[in-house]
Amino acid sequence: MPGQPQAAPVKGFFTDTTLCIGCKACEVACKQWNQLPDDGFLFTGMSYDNTAHLGASTWRHVAFIERPAPLHPQNEGAFSWLFSSDVCKHCARAGCLEACPTGAIIRTEFGSVYVQPDVCNGCGYCIVSCPFGVIDRREEDGRAWKCTLCYDRLRADMQPACAKSCPTESIQFGNLEDLRKQARERVEKLHSQGMREAYLYGESAASQPGTEGLHAFFLLVDKPEVYNLPPDPIVPTKTVKDAWTAMAAGALGIALAALGAAFFAHKNGAQS
Repeated sequence: MPGQPQAAPVKGFFTDTTLCIGCKACEVACKQWNQLPDDGFLFTGMSYDNTAHLGASTWRHVAFIERPAPLHPQNEGAFSWLFSSDVCKHCARAGCLEACPTGAIIRTEFGSVYVQPDVCNGCGYCIVSCPFGVIDRREEDGRAWKCTLCYDRLRADMQPACAKSCPTESIQFGNLEDLRKQARERVEKLHSQGMREAYLYGESAASQPGTEGLHAFFLLVDKPEVYNLPPDPIVPTKTVKDAWTAMAAGALGIALAALGAAFFAHKNGAQS
């Protein structure tokens, strides 16, 4: 309508894991820009992965994944690397947003999912409602934190810090529809080059109906579980209708059984 502000195009991330070199520049840039605390610099036992997973103080996490090298006599005992920079998925249907009782979690004009720290009461409902285990509470203040898609930078027409710092363009940022087209073309190119295992994870609602698609999706070359991603993530609220239907059917069955028992008891009593 005339006079109303135009909605911004939906923004998102396309992370091409085949281009990731594990440099962790995205992690560092994210922490620097958002002034996030360090993770303790502890030995995690996970190769070179010192941050281990996403959390309240780690909004970008680069996973170092070791896997057996392709079967060949020369590769016996060897392994190969997979690298992947994980982040909040800013789901098209976000479990954290739907579960938040205070309205602290909102959908921005860019389509991202944003936690307002001054409204969050630390209840934790969002944490158990995220199928990816992304959002978490910070011990110091009890409030929930996660990637904001660098909302402050977007409002200034700047790229998110992680995408800006990525030296190989593994992390690509832009209009979601453009990224989807670009990602499909990338998969086709890899297939033509012999990498038939390449595929897109979370690119659309059709490929991931449990969240109705992701605004931060990935190109993978192995099963999602290898990258610590769920194979079939489902927002908990999406199953509420089925749960209530099943409960109603169960209650109806119990009621019918009770009526049947009462009827036969009355019939037997009348005959005696």
